[in-house]
Amino acid sequence: KMKYSKKIQLIFSFWLLFLFGFIAIHPLKAQAQPNDDTKPVPTLGLEQGYSGYITDIFTLELINASQTVFALKNNADAFDYSPNEWIKYRNGDNFYHLGDINLRLKTDKETNWREYSTAKERHAVDKIIKNETTCLSAANLKNTLPDDFPLQIERIWEKKNENIVLKFSIKNPTNQTIEIGALGIPVVFNNNISEKSLDEAHAENVFFDPYIGADAGYLQVIRLHGHGNPLLVLPYGESAFEAYRPLLDDPTPRGITFEGFHEWMIHSKAYALNEWKNSQPWNVPSSKILKPNETYSVGLEFVLAPSIKEIEQTLIKNNCPVAMGIPGYVLPMDVNGKLFLNYSKDVKEIKCSPENALTVEFSKITKNGWKEYRVNGKKWGRALLTITYADGKKQTINYKLIKPEAEVVADNGRFVTNEQWYENKDDLFNRSPSPITYDYETKQKVTQDPRVWIAGLSDEGGAGAWLNAMMKQLVSPNAEEIKKLERFMNETLWGGIQYSDGKEKYGVRKSMFYYEPDSMPKGTYSDTINYKTWAGWSKKASESVGRSYNYPHVAAAHWVMYRLARYYSGLVTKNDWKWYLTNAYQTTMAMINLAPHYAQFGQMEGSVFVLILDDLKKEGFNTLAIELEAAMKKRTEHWATLNYPFGSEMPWDSTGQEEIYMWSRYFGFSDKALVTLNAILAYMPTIPHWAYNGNARRYWDFLFGGKHSQIERMIHHYGSAINAIPVLNEYRFNSDDLYLLRVGYGGVLGALSNITKEGFAPCASHSFPDILKNDGISGDYGSGYYGYAVNTATYIINDNEFGWMAFGGNITTDKDWVKTKITTASKSKVFIAEADAWINLNAGNITSVDYNTATKEIKITLSAKNKFTNKAFVNISTGKGISNSGVYNVKGFTKNERGDYEIALNNKPSEIILTK
Repeated sequence: KMKYSKKIQLIFSFWLLFLFGFIAIHPLKAQAQPNDDTKPVPTLGLEQGYSGYITDIFTLELINASQTVFALKNNADAFDYSPNEWIKYRNGDNFYHLGDINLRLKTDKETNWREYSTAKERHAVDKIIKNETTCLSAANLKNTLPDDFPLQIERIWEKKNENIVLKFSIKNPTNQTIEIGALGIPVVFNNNISEKSLDEAHAENVFFDPYIGADAGYLQVIRLHGHGNPLLVLPYGESAFEAYRPLLDDPTPRGITFEGFHEWMIHSKAYALNEWKNSQPWNVPSSKILKPNETYSVGLEFVLAPSIKEIEQTLIKNNCPVAMGIPGYVLPMDVNGKLFLNYSKDVKEIKCSPENALTVEFSKITKNGWKEYRVNGKKWGRALLTITYADGKKQTINYKLIKPEAEVVADNGRFVTNEQWYENKDDLFNRSPSPITYDYETKQKVTQDPRVWIAGLSDEGGAGAWLNAMMKQLVSPNAEEIKKLERFMNETLWGGIQYSDGKEKYGVRKSMFYYEPDSMPKGTYSDTINYKTWAGWSKKASESVGRSYNYPHVAAAHWVMYRLARYYSGLVTKNDWKWYLTNAYQTTMAMINLAPHYAQFGQMEGSVFVLILDDLKKEGFNTLAIELEAAMKKRTEHWATLNYPFGSEMPWDSTGQEEIYMWSRYFGFSDKALVTLNAILAYMPTIPHWAYNGNARRYWDFLFGGKHSQIERMIHHYGSAINAIPVLNEYRFNSDDLYLLRVGYGGVLGALSNITKEGFAPCASHSFPDILKNDGISGDYGSGYYGYAVNTATYIINDNEFGWMAFGGNITTDKDWVKTKITTASKSKVFIAEADAWINLNAGNITSVDYNTATKEIKITLSAKNKFTNKAFVNISTGKGISNSGVYNVKGFTKNERGDYEIALNNKPSEIILTK
């Protein structure tokens, strides 16, 4: 039934990657230019013109024939949220427009659902004249629906004060009861960035994110640069946001520059019983029973917010229930969470499904009327919280309850170094020993894949397993796991993935696995896999060192081994710390020298280069530090000349922002750092739903790093955790900005959200409502774990409205003392906002932190020593990274030559005191 099948979409997207990845064409305009042959048979009636309607803040332009949206503009700057620029290519049947409606119906005598859509076969609608002063335009939709459509629908565009309302009045004129099993309103906005330069895309396009929260649900539509007025789509009348369905039958080709349109579903029972029967929906599916002569109204209201950070205040102003979860909606079961609710009506009831998965207890009301609740997770997995208010409105909040962070991290470490450990001395591709891609559905290691990098230990999709295993050691070192990883580093990575000699020494190859049947023994390759695509790289192609994005993975591995060798006793035995740090430096420089084209762009995990430079300076490797700093400054100065330096192999990407921000801050290009941050906030929201809160936009990497390949918004792909790095770094610069902390922390815990009870970590989870579960393979998860490992920390704040709170800890107050028990897995980083104290342990663990609000004294309890950790190495700076005058010091200790306080640990926990 679909004009563009999933198979065609997959081929289309693979072709695009070939175009960008191999011909190295960067601008979005590189895509095939639409021509007259791609235009549909016109049925929308554009030739009949359009009519305009104005409120104080909007200009609405409706196509006269269809009464669907031609343009929806913000009067302040004439910005158009609609995809008007594409309308001549979308001027036909099956193309959805704002103003359409989709339904599935059946009478009480029928067993099968009948499906209807105003977009399916276009005919001009009949305009209706209404006397109401609020009515802008109205139409009877009979003409554009089939003859057997049993209902009567009027579509009304109304003015509600300064806002606009899209309303459907649905009447059952028959003598039979009709059940509406599905009712969806396509929410069509200009998220198609094809044919655009990056400057054009940021100026002209939007992304949108859903809060699928029943009567409290909304859609936020944000411009790519993060400025201007966000457009909020709110429920009007009985129009709960129950489900969010991708409109895969819209013929607009989806791909790397267009993830597709969705619809706001008010009822979804007919889908839940059929296409979605194998998934667990976000909300309980519903239907509407329409009795004879009964009329039912649904609709959406369009509102403007002053800025991204003022979305919640705009919702409150428009009498919408608002929720704020601390530390978010991915909740470890040893964390005392908080939930703040703001609505004009009292809370009548709170229920949880599964029952008792969450406990929710009322605590108090804040000075401005937020209701505070204590929230604790009791059962691992998804939990749906349903809040019923006194006026009958229901608000749903989807939580993901996980084990305590330390347990999640330990489970994952065991899994990736055991179930994913590949040991085969006869491997023809020299991939042994190594952690390798794993298929959780078949419970098998992935040693062959048509995308050769998946089985080839390089690219994000192939390096993900070993990068995950390496970065885990930064969080929680394990001697047995490190012993295996030393073998991997010295037997497989060095001299294999990374060249150890010759003119390409320190270069990183694209894949260890390749397809070259004529040079390999018969039976090497599975005859059930099609290798005859561009993704079946030859030996020569796999040996290429020209892909810069492979280098940060290797540099990070060397850097972790350096840290383990430098700060712990006996964990690393095969090479000394100098060798690993030097290799980290050489890998960084090799990226610039051997892969110069893509090195001009920001790299995912590129912040590791900042960390390597810091350590070169601390160790007195001055010559190397000067060379590295100069090379990175040159890249940063190039970014400073660009308005939006966020490209990559892909025309638009959400991975390079991390490194661009960090170097821009480092070299004092604060304006470019803020441009980058604002772009991140445009695609990384805070929303009361674990799947979307802190979830940086990714929608094509299931094609290149997943098992189930399709264009689809990904749930906590690695973009969440790496984009959290700049967001939380900026928060430490501006510690009164709670919004930044909420977004960044959502991204950090997003990295752990999809890990299974056994410890398997998928590349991401699927958001399409017919799936709503983890992807099948580990893929490129490792990049996300990098973001978690370098960014996990405890944040202790005192908010003017919400009081003392901890992200990554459990907080109590006792007179002047604020006491926090640390709950992160690493227990090595703490930021106390009021004291502007950024405390980092290079070795050792913090079990608790006490802060005296009167004296400003800080007491830290350190864990007892163990076999490998005899000393704690404590580094203290301000949130801005300043580590000289005015900074806290450890009482009774002096810094060593690297700027750390070197503190001998005891057989029992010990206490240190920090003072200024």
